[in-house]
Amino acid sequence: MSEQIQPFYTVHSDHCSLVLDCRCSGDNHGPAILYWGARLGADTTPEMLALMATRQEAQACMPEEAPIALSPELGAGFQGNAGIQVHRDGGQWGSYSRIQSVIQDDNGGLTIISICPSTEIKVTHRLALDQPSDMLTATTELTNIGDRTLWVDQCNAPSIPVPMHYNKILGFAGRWGNEFQRQAVDRFMGTYLRENRSGRTSHDAFPGVILHTEQTNEGAGAAYGLHLGWSGNHQVRVEEQFVGRAYAQMGELFFPGELSLEPNQSYCSPTLYGVSTENGLSALSQCFHRYIRANLSVSSGTEKPRPVHFNTWEAMYFDLSLERLCTLADEAATIGAERFVLDDGWFNNRRSDSAGLGDWFVDTTIFPQGLSPLIDHVQASGMEFGLWVEPEMVNPDSDLYRAHPDWILSAETGLGGAPLLLARNQLVLDLTRPEVQEYLFGCIDGLLSEYAIGYLKWDMNRAVSQPGGTSQPSGTNQTSGTNQTSGAGGRAVTHHQTLALYKLLARIRRAHPAVEIESCASGGGRADLGILAHTDRIWTSDTNDALDRLRIQNGFSLFFPADLMGAHVGPKDCHITGRTIAMATRAGVALFGHMGIEANLLTMEQSEKTELKAAVALHKQHRQLIHSGDLVRLDCAANENSFGVMSGNREQGLFSYALLDSHRNSAPGRLCFRGLDPELQYKINIIWPLKPSSISTSILDVINGAVISGDALTKFGVQLPIMLPQSLLIFYLQKH
Repeated sequence: MSEQIQPFYTVHSDHCSLVLDCRCSGDNHGPAILYWGARLGADTTPEMLALMATRQEAQACMPEEAPIALSPELGAGFQGNAGIQVHRDGGQWGSYSRIQSVIQDDNGGLTIISICPSTEIKVTHRLALDQPSDMLTATTELTNIGDRTLWVDQCNAPSIPVPMHYNKILGFAGRWGNEFQRQAVDRFMGTYLRENRSGRTSHDAFPGVILHTEQTNEGAGAAYGLHLGWSGNHQVRVEEQFVGRAYAQMGELFFPGELSLEPNQSYCSPTLYGVSTENGLSALSQCFHRYIRANLSVSSGTEKPRPVHFNTWEAMYFDLSLERLCTLADEAATIGAERFVLDDGWFNNRRSDSAGLGDWFVDTTIFPQGLSPLIDHVQASGMEFGLWVEPEMVNPDSDLYRAHPDWILSAETGLGGAPLLLARNQLVLDLTRPEVQEYLFGCIDGLLSEYAIGYLKWDMNRAVSQPGGTSQPSGTNQTSGTNQTSGAGGRAVTHHQTLALYKLLARIRRAHPAVEIESCASGGGRADLGILAHTDRIWTSDTNDALDRLRIQNGFSLFFPADLMGAHVGPKDCHITGRTIAMATRAGVALFGHMGIEANLLTMEQSEKTELKAAVALHKQHRQLIHSGDLVRLDCAANENSFGVMSGNREQGLFSYALLDSHRNSAPGRLCFRGLDPELQYKINIIWPLKPSSISTSILDVINGAVISGDALTKFGVQLPIMLPQSLLIFYLQKH
């Protein structure tokens, strides 16, 4: 451990190096990332890199550029977006910090403390490289060392300089039922900016971005992958400056006047997670997956098999009865489900989505003896029991709202204030109020204590559009535990609302550590590494349309592993898109995630149930591989989707090839696998569907059972059969 400030600090992981430039001590300014990328050789010194990074003065430019520091500063003359933006009553805004100390711990983590005398702030940057996964984690902590209130407009996670040849930006857009849609643009001179003000991670602006070269694809090429682990408002910024340099920034997005720090109080940014790779987008994803499985996933696929779900929602909606639920549970167990989840409609006065939210007490008109008879029946069938809840919300038509109408978030109060906005017939509870926290914990703790509930589906079905607080609670800082002033009389509290959610989830987990929790927000509206510190599963999307799911799950997989990806087999006629899709395709798509079923088994044709049962059995057979292996996506045409999962020792793999629309040519080409050991021989078997709907069945006999080298399978590939649109094949490759 060293405290004397050195000009450079280097941290290595298994495959990456990070070089921090701290020559800016004394009267100069700002620590900065000099290099982040492939591991440097022993003979490469930081001084060499600094020499090659020497900038030259250009015409009509500043003679000395302000650096792209970890937190670029206005006082240093930075003409991009300052990483920290603060003021005191309009003054003390131009921060210009000086490094006071740098500590490198025994594991290579760096803590850099800087002071700005003019704005009276202390800035603490923490950076680390995780050895096995190569994951960079970085935060910025801001402390008010003055004697007056400090207003915080921005405090972003550390800024990342972007190599100029990383000229492609892959961002993510979407909507309800169509999340995680790739949105690729050329990097341009100016600012790429995506902002989210929904009070949750959002469907339309996932807090992640991938920056890569023009040559990068799934299997090769350089890229940065960046993600902000935060479940509230955020911004993602990539800027190419006219002076010929670029940087990326991520941070929390504050409403006007939302955050202030009293003397000695601190704020810490959400964690920035980053991966640098030279080996393509699939390798980038593998780094994220390894890190999440080892550090954030509460339930790893290598510890406890992720149970196959049956969820009642699309089977029954609000039309619940104990008798039908028990019959449905029997059918689910026969199919192979291992966890039975009772979705919405089980609590008081909940006959539709217009009433009952907030009254978390079992409706005795449906369940006269409570949930015990249903749970006993489910357990007797060999399944666990799970329950749907939406604790953050309240219907105006509820006992809770009638008793406590002041417990909600609203627009700014006062004469002529905006009216309350309903969405899905509901309002948002103010979780920053201690009495709301106590009420919700009491309700959930009571349910989990009384009943054998092993799983909660935690939903959030509307955005936080009017985030004004109604009290003045204290919000706990994410790292230091210090307090910050929250909103009174309508002051925005989205930041504190997010921390209050984390606090409630953490309290529930401490009280009931065996209970698993799924993060759901009308599907994939709350999916990030912040919420994953408290949950075990992400409901990827409300749509069960298999064709849409292929695209959604493709985008999701760039950052999140399959064992956290809720993927259900829905009805033949999708309830969201209306599209009719065969069971073989629906099941084949769901098989590659945390598999579940969300269809009415009481009305399903027997032939479909037989096929579904076989798919569930196939999933269980390969579950360990799917939930712990290395994902490899294959570069495909727009009408195709193909990916695979390889075991760590490369001795087995499972690959999916889906044809979304008709073949372009009369006969398709060959499928080249990826991730195989070129020195091994592999036996190929087509294991799904049971009866492939191929027009050229003869080619299947050629492929099935063939033994081919990994080298040939990768470089030459196997001939695909002529297939019908909306169909897929699953190949199992095993060392021979």
